[in-house]
This record gives sequence, C-alpha cells and structure tokens, in this order.
Amino acid sequence: QVQLVESGGGLVQAGGSLRLSCAASGRIFSIHAMGWYRQAPGKQRELVASITSGGSTNYADSVKGRFTISRDNAKNTVYLQMNGLKPEDTAEYYCHADVTYYSGGSYYRDGYWGQGTQVTVSS
Repeated sequence: QVQLVESGGGLVQAGGSLRLSCAASGRIFSIHAMGWYRQAPGKQRELVASITSGGSTNYADSVKGRFTISRDNAKNTVYLQMNGLKPEDTAEYYCHADVTYYSGGSYYRDGYWGQGTQVTVSS
C-alpha cells in the first residue's frame, strides 16, 4: 500500500502564492520520481513539474520562472511553490509518485496518484 496525501490548495488572488505539499507513505522501498499534474474542467491533464530522486527537475513552459518543485527525501514529501499565480493556473492539482514498494515478499514498481487539491486564482 502506498498513499499520497496532498494539501495546500485554495483560493488566491492573481499574483499571489500557494505552496502545495504531497506526502507519500506505505511500504515504500524507493521513490524514483514525483510530480505535479493539473487538470481544468474540459481540459486534458498536463504535467506541471516533476523531480527525480537525484533532484533533476522539469517544468511546463507555462510555469517556468514562477513555480518551483522540491522534495524532502527524509519525509517522502514533494512540494510545489507557486508564485505569481495567474487565472489560467486554476485547476485541480494532482500529485504523482513513481514508487517501488514491498508487498507479500516481493518488490513492485507502480505509479500512484494523490486525491487532488483545487487551486483557484481570481482576477
């Protein structure tokens, strides 16, 4: 069992900031990468930012210079610092983790999703 618990979403004015958190728990052997996706109504889910276990990061062009992804490996937690928020950032944000876990005497690798947290940016 691997669970991802997200927090930090909410309503913010344009130009404001939010910090999203996602904590992974369970019989985790290794987290290879974690990322944040977002999905607005009627739109496809898109990758916002990701970070590998080695610290390599990737960002969607639309958020470069405004968002920063980071992780605390000791806490199995990933963060998304969102600055200079724009109305077009409004979406449901989902945490994702690429995990190797231990179950029933075996190791498995799979991807897991958080429950989602709503970010709404008003103008």
